[in-house]
Amino acid sequence: MPDLTILFYTANSFENKMTIGVRENLLKVAGNYPIISISHKPMDFGKNICVGDVGKSYRNLYKQILIGAKTATTEYVALAEDDCLYTKEHFDICRPKDAFAFNITKWSFYTWTRPPIFSWRRSLASCAMIAPRKLLIEALEERYAKYPDDNNYPIELWGEVGKCEKLLGVTVHKTIEFTTYIEPLLVFYHEEAIGFLSHGTKKKHGMLRAYDVVYWGKAEDILKKYIL
Repeated sequence: MPDLTILFYTANSFENKMTIGVRENLLKVAGNYPIISISHKPMDFGKNICVGDVGKSYRNLYKQILIGAKTATTEYVALAEDDCLYTKEHFDICRPKDAFAFNITKWSFYTWTRPPIFSWRRSLASCAMIAPRKLLIEALEERYAKYPDDNNYPIELWGEVGKCEKLLGVTVHKTIEFTTYIEPLLVFYHEEAIGFLSHGTKKKHGMLRAYDVVYWGKAEDILKKYIL
């Protein structure tokens, strides 16, 4: 029996080549790992939980994650976003016992950059997190218990589990980094992303940049396959 469930969360706010390609890729690399999709609109993808049109926000995003984690029954969960390409190695390689683990082997692809390039910076992102399921539930439930409604929580601090606890005034949890050796993740930055509202196209690339990366190939081919 698989020890990990993939939690795929989305606001269903748009549909294009990228979102379709992301889901097709996830089905391909998930193997025997079950997928639970938590969405704003009904969708035929894994075991679906539709939360309704609750609005796009970080608070609602993590509520979807919490709902998915409570539905799963495996010891571990992996978070999966609707604008990230995953690999089998990512889901296989790490099982943290008492911490939130983040894969830092991930390239970014800014859909508006011409000519297209990949870029990398060291960062802990929810899209690349694997965690003990019960620990994730505990951490998120504590957040919502302290900030039960939309009027009393600091939106600028509602970020990755393991990064924001001290500032939120809740239990601080351990984080660890891990790397995949052959198959990196690929994260799309685009105009429909929730972070685009605050950063726009001014968001800077990482200092490490490339036109061609292992596993994914050439940036121009990614642009043609998933964007244009």
